[in-house]
Amino acid sequence: MQSKLRWGILGTGNIARQFAAGVCTAQRSTLQAVGSRTPESASAFAQAQGVTTAHGSYQALLADRSVDAIYNALPNSMHHEWTIAALRAGKHVLCEKPLATSIADAQEMFAVAQREGRKLTEAFMYRSHPQTLAVQQAVADGAIGQIRLIRTSFCYKTTRIADNIRFSADLAGGALMDVGCYCLSFSRLFAVADPTGLTAAACLHASGVDEMTVGTLSYPDGILASFACGMTAAADNTAYLCGTEGFIEIPVPWKPPVGKASYTLRQGIPPRMQLDGKPAVAPPPVVVSVPTDRDLYACEADDFAAAVLDGLSPRVTQEETLSVARQLDELRRQISIR
Repeated sequence: MQSKLRWGILGTGNIARQFAAGVCTAQRSTLQAVGSRTPESASAFAQAQGVTTAHGSYQALLADRSVDAIYNALPNSMHHEWTIAALRAGKHVLCEKPLATSIADAQEMFAVAQREGRKLTEAFMYRSHPQTLAVQQAVADGAIGQIRLIRTSFCYKTTRIADNIRFSADLAGGALMDVGCYCLSFSRLFAVADPTGLTAAACLHASGVDEMTVGTLSYPDGILASFACGMTAAADNTAYLCGTEGFIEIPVPWKPPVGKASYTLRQGIPPRMQLDGKPAVAPPPVVVSVPTDRDLYACEADDFAAAVLDGLSPRVTQEETLSVARQLDELRRQISIR
């Protein structure tokens, strides 16, 4: 029985480098090859990351019989074409988020995976981290009662606009596609349902992408969610789960650190500002540590390996991915993004 999944990385950008570094510390994964548009780029990446084989074209990587699975780290607009090509070449695929630029493309990708008998999973790495799993368990155990409100933000400020794929409309860039999809994924995870309504407002960049977007979502059972995402402003990038008996604050939800992950639990009804003319005393918070010495991307790679080698359910399901794809379609329509 095969004990390790042999990976090939499609692309040599920043996210590919982060994934490569993680796979090198994974328990059930090994980094076998990389493919780039040029031999020079592939060779430089392979040398820096300790990759065995460098291919000077994407096609050559897909033809490599020593590779079991492809990590698709290409720009958003290239996910559909090259994921399907990899699946048809007999490879399993872990594709960077968002899986596709439309729900129609996402559905076709999963249809090809089913026909080819291969695994296809969207790469939301935060879903594999023990911190996320611990928060899921706390919610399932009733630590905050019934969830009523979900609040998320994922923003950063960059001054590098020129030649930045995030500011390219042709490459399906923009705040929603880059980081807003995390917020949608998180809300879908904890609402455990598709939204029944969603609205968005955005500030558009001259390049034609959204540089900032805010939105609201409504779910069955009266759950509401709000999110903010952006590429030209700083924010706390914190996630909140607010329930009938308390709330959970996750200070670093998207890229939890190694060894220092935690979330804060506050139980009980939040106090009034004044009580009988005296300042109200808030219940003391409980900081819950989630110790782990594992790299975020190593966790993701090994989760995918377990799905391929052991037949386990992927961490991010097809149903969840298609839900987020539908939401991205609708939100981008509302803010006039083609």
